[in-house]
Parts: sequence; C-alpha cells; structure tokens
Amino acid sequence: MAARPAWGQVSSPGASAVEAAEPQALVVSHWFDSGDEGEPYTATIRLHGRRVGADGAPVRGQTFVHEESVQGVVPGTGRVSLTSWVYGIAKGEWIVNAELAAPARRSGGQLGAERGRRESAVTSAAWSWRHWRLTDGSSGPVATRWALLAPLARSPGVLPGAFTALAVVGIILAIVTQAVILGGRGLPVASGVVASIVALSGGLIGAKLWYMAIKGQPWRQAIGQGWSVDGFIVLAPLVAVVTSLGMGVPTGAYLDAAAPGIFLAVAIGRVGCFVTGCCAGRCTASRWSVWSSDRRVGARRIPTQLLESGVGLVLAIVTGVAIMNPVPGADGMVFVASMVLYGVARQGLLRLRAETRRFSWRRAG
Repeated sequence: MAARPAWGQVSSPGASAVEAAEPQALVVSHWFDSGDEGEPYTATIRLHGRRVGADGAPVRGQTFVHEESVQGVVPGTGRVSLTSWVYGIAKGEWIVNAELAAPARRSGGQLGAERGRRESAVTSAAWSWRHWRLTDGSSGPVATRWALLAPLARSPGVLPGAFTALAVVGIILAIVTQAVILGGRGLPVASGVVASIVALSGGLIGAKLWYMAIKGQPWRQAIGQGWSVDGFIVLAPLVAVVTSLGMGVPTGAYLDAAAPGIFLAVAIGRVGCFVTGCCAGRCTASRWSVWSSDRRVGARRIPTQLLESGVGLVLAIVTGVAIMNPVPGADGMVFVASMVLYGVARQGLLRLRAETRRFSWRRAG
C-alpha cells in the first residue's frame, strides 16, 4: 500500500471556531522529469504555499513550507508525479509553488545548463484518462478541503473507490457463478450460497488481521486502511469447509464449484487495485512497464496488479473447464490445485511490488 500522508505542522492561531471544528487539508500534485541515465536516486520536492489574500511579511498560518522525498527514482522512466497532502492549514485558496530541492544525481558528470534546467523543473500535474498520461495542471490557486476526505482526493492515475466498486462486482459474480455450477451439478444451491457468504465474512476478517500483522499496526489504525489477500485465502477456505460440513453440503464438490468464481473475482478486483493505486509494482524503465501510481508517487512501474489479474483470469477459465469435465472421485482437487498455483504465482508477484512488509514468504527489501 502507499505510504500514508504525513500531517503537517502548519496551524493558524487566527482560525475561526468553524475552521477548528473542520480541519482542512491541501492536496496538490506535481511532476518532474526523471532524467535519462544514471543510478536510482532520491528527489526532494519543496512546496511553498501562501494563502490567497495574505500580503506582506509571512505570517504563521498564512504560509507554509513543506518538503517530501521520492526515493528510488529510476532514470529513463520519464515523468514522475508526486501528490502531497498538507494538513493543519487555514481554510481558503492557496498559491502553491514547487521546486526540486535535491537535484538529481547523475553518474555522467556535470549536466549542461539547458538539460539541468529541464530536469530541475517541477510542474503542476493533472491526468488524462483518455490518453493515459500526465498533463500540465493549472497554476492557479488550490482550494482546501475537509481533512477527513483528503485521502479520497484524486491524484494522477488514481480513481478513488474503484477497488471497492469492482470488488463488490467480483464478489457478486463469484457467488452467481458458484450458484450456477452447483445447480448444474444437482447440488443444493441455497445452502452452498449461504456457506459461501459465511466463508466470505470469515475471509474478510482474516484479510484484515493479516494486514494488521504485516504492517505492524494496532487495530485502531489499521481498521480503516487496507486488506491482505493472503489472510483471505488462508481463513476463507477453512471457514468454507466447516460451514459446508455443518450444512450437509458435499465439501469437495462445493469447493470445486467455488473456484472459478473466486478467480474471476481476483481478475476483476486486481483491475480495481491498479486504478486505485494499491499493491503497486516497482518503478522500472523496462519496455514492459506501465505508468501507474501508488497513490502518492506516479511513475512507470511493473504492473503487478494487472499481472495478478491475468493469473486470476487464466485460473478462472482453467478451473471452469476442469469442472465441466470432472474426474470421478476427485472432488475438491480442482480447488486445491488452483489455490496452490495461485499461491505460488502470488508469492512471485510479491517480489515485484514496491511495498515492503514486516514479514512475508519473501524478505522485505
């Protein structure tokens, strides 16, 4: 997951009671060029903000200086965007200027004056979904917004809420797919659907607990943030087995019937991850890279979410074909084999992600 924006230290002693009750935040995006050659480096962006209407000498609460660093900038990746959240400022419109405080380091010696100016330029950023690329944003004033909703602000390459919407669609299609398969095989549809809903609930609990464990966060902090698929695929099948046994549903056949829908949901949900900016891949200059964001930094990356979506789609098709051609006495094997294959593929893809974990099947880098 992307790093959570840090709260600023800027405050306004003259803020009204309404402003104090409704804390404000400013969300701005800028881009700079990564350069053409050299080793990965760290770029630091410095923002200077002045509230519209604030004239004369700087006054606390009417101006701010905010710095953020982008680590691991890979030369040759073109435009890199940074979205910044500045909290604790007065409500209103702000003029924000940005500069590259820490210039790019290069191994090729001194930069020419013209090239140095080009690489040092920091420009307001916007996003074109039609052309899938960064564009120059407005240089005009930026209005503050309610701080609690600031994480939902749009940033380049990110569509807030897309993951939730597509995850719901995927879950519905998964249950419908399983119901159709159960009906086609003469198995109890209603009991199977109820068992799947119970298993889904257990899996979501497992996903949240696993996320809390890998992030090392207390539940109060993690409850409103992300989920981990690993926790879901560990706990949901266990709950499904117990529930199906308790309801008298043939467990092996029931699990096989669930497999195509599960992987269809994976294929759909990971597309939501891609456009929401979670589970992003490492930055790379490879020709196979795709420009995407981790909600904070946008750059050319390994499209790990789309790769996992492709794995899910392939497994959905393969398990569907296998269920249509069942092997007598092998109920449950389709589910087990497909989950093992998915687990192996997923662990491989985790190595390509930008995020680090407290612990995993791989060592956090």
